[in-house]
Amino acid sequence: MKAPYFIEILARNGDVLHRHKVEQLPIRLGRSYDNDVILDDAHSAAAHAVVDADEQGRLVLRDLGSKNGSYLNGKRQTGMVLDGDTMVRLGHTRLRVRAADFPVADERADTTMHGWEGAAPATIGLALIAIFTCLETWLSDVEPFALIRYLQVLATSLAAGLVWSGLWALANRLFGVHARLGRHLFILGSALAVVGVWKVVSSVLAYAWSAEAFTRYGNLVTLAIACGMLFFHLVTIKPHHPRRFAISSWVMLMGGAALMLMTNLQGTGRAADELYMSVLLPPEVRHSPDRSVDQFMADAAKLKTAADAARVHAVKDGTPETEDDDDGAE
Repeated sequence: MKAPYFIEILARNGDVLHRHKVEQLPIRLGRSYDNDVILDDAHSAAAHAVVDADEQGRLVLRDLGSKNGSYLNGKRQTGMVLDGDTMVRLGHTRLRVRAADFPVADERADTTMHGWEGAAPATIGLALIAIFTCLETWLSDVEPFALIRYLQVLATSLAAGLVWSGLWALANRLFGVHARLGRHLFILGSALAVVGVWKVVSSVLAYAWSAEAFTRYGNLVTLAIACGMLFFHLVTIKPHHPRRFAISSWVMLMGGAALMLMTNLQGTGRAADELYMSVLLPPEVRHSPDRSVDQFMADAAKLKTAADAARVHAVKDGTPETEDDDDGAE
């Protein structure tokens, strides 16, 4: 290994906080001022460890009898070989040692949208959150208009959006480089806008062409949008691992969809989210052909025949009659 040597003090996520250059071995590490690298850590000893070369020319770290010890992969050790990527913990300090000839990775392609950071995406994201919340409140509002109610809903939604995006920004700062609060606000606002558009479009399509699947299984689409939002949050933090996050999002989608369908089956006996079309629009929107009264009565007769057959089968199998059957018999 070629001198000089670099002692890199690391954050929990592996980012380099400080880098100390030392010209020759051995390298003494500790809290006292006569060390080559001073550790600003109350949990490290005055003379905590020393880095030197062994007979094979490898860098090794030896603990000097410190009270809190030196750890590699969570295990306390008195000596350990350092290969440049080895992260050790002395007290509460994480560090690694690299020589001047340590090979570095190739330059990464810059895929960051530098013009789409900060105030612009944050403002658009907050605006989308506000528009979605106000429209949802207006569409479901059955009471006389009250400005204070809309202001309360708006303030609550914006606060919740800031908390959600703030948590992702904190994760971005811990596991990435920058917080990117504006980008996370934009992702949340875009997801809410897509959900709102989907609800409107699915309701119109379901009513216009009697395509009830759009509304009966609409929550599955909402779940897919939520999983997509999580994917973009994760890719914002670690943009070089899209495949890994895509697989995780698909797993969450499949698991959530299965749980949602099983919950519907257990609660109502049907996999659908709702038993009937709950959104009624003006007749002009309707494009599905009308059905005659005779056809309706024929369908009702088929249902009655099937119900009678099921009842007869239940009686033959000895299934107890319901209270309605008992009342009718009386």
